[in-house]
Amino acid sequence: MDSLSLAQARRVALGAQGLHRPRPDVADGGVTMRRAMATVERLNLLQIDSVNVLARAHLMPLYSRLGPYDVGLLDRAAGRAPRRMVETWAHVASYVPAETYPLLDWRRRDYLGEAWGTISGTPLAHAAELELVRGMVAERGPVTAREIHDELVAHGHSGPRSREEWGWNWTMAKRCLEFLFFTGEVMSARRNTAFERCYDLPERVLPTAVRAAGPVPDDEAVRRLLELGARAHGVGTLRCFADYFRLKGPAVRRAHAELLEEGVLQPVEVRGWGERTFRHRDARLPRRAEARTLLSPFDPLVWERRRLEALFDVFYRIEIYVPAPQRVLGYYVLPFLEGDAITAFVDLKADRQAGVLRVQAAHPTVHAGPGTAGALGAELDVLAGWLGLESTGVSPAGALAPALADVVRAA
Repeated sequence: MDSLSLAQARRVALGAQGLHRPRPDVADGGVTMRRAMATVERLNLLQIDSVNVLARAHLMPLYSRLGPYDVGLLDRAAGRAPRRMVETWAHVASYVPAETYPLLDWRRRDYLGEAWGTISGTPLAHAAELELVRGMVAERGPVTAREIHDELVAHGHSGPRSREEWGWNWTMAKRCLEFLFFTGEVMSARRNTAFERCYDLPERVLPTAVRAAGPVPDDEAVRRLLELGARAHGVGTLRCFADYFRLKGPAVRRAHAELLEEGVLQPVEVRGWGERTFRHRDARLPRRAEARTLLSPFDPLVWERRRLEALFDVFYRIEIYVPAPQRVLGYYVLPFLEGDAITAFVDLKADRQAGVLRVQAAHPTVHAGPGTAGALGAELDVLAGWLGLESTGVSPAGALAPALADVVRAA
């Protein structure tokens, strides 16, 4: 069995994610569609999240790897034919390369086991309305949930939306559309300026070649998804690889055994990682790791928090839903990757009205060095420019904040 130190395993993981080398030094227009999609295909998916305190979650992984780029590239890739990527439930709600969409058919069919109650219970709770919504999408798509809701209300099929609850107080139209989306009866043709899904029929969204491809047997689909997760991680546990597409059950263990037998996955001892670990046969060990970049809370490198703790020796949890007095690091906290170490956590907010990137807190990790504040300050300057913000402001919260404030003032 091959053996790796933790430092070597970190470099393998960073290399697999395209985070081992400095970002290209290019202007905003220097990242082409081809380069952007190559990064998407390397990652396999981009997680979608509604939080927009800094930037949309799916936009940040490309920034972390490519630097400032035109976000319109992803809008075009997902919103214009022939679409290079489409939305589906993958890790969670995610963009995936269009060719990956058929590999998740088994999940769409098994909505009773894979979807949560609000979705899976829709056919029983709203059978008549579901038929109406199907017809509306076929006739009027691409269409938003708000437009469908207004149509249903106007014809007496639904009441006004409740304003008593925050968050998941979906209208009946939204529940029906999300059921149809989960099962693949409808897809997202694009997102509008309010980031609402515009629902349409699959035959009007999926590229012709993807529609024409035959169905993938369930076991083969799970095996291919597990292999994609392993390829994206480079090295890790079975749990790490399965979590990439949220795979579970006996099919995962069978797929893992097949990938081991075929030599696609190879057992490897990672000294200091107290679990059974494996390496994808195509994973490379970079000689150095030299990137300096901020990572979204939804970046694939940091999804699996136990993996992050084992590899990078940092404890990190997203605290968006933690009451403010109980937060340790902050509301929307990004890890700062410096070489092969996570050296800081920064709580960031894009104050678009004032044109300021606000650092609400800055915390060093045990891996921070004397140059961390300077490196982080330079990265924040690049990020602010990409977001169209004119300046950076540093609040005094966190042990790294004073040194970071000095760097920002000097700049």
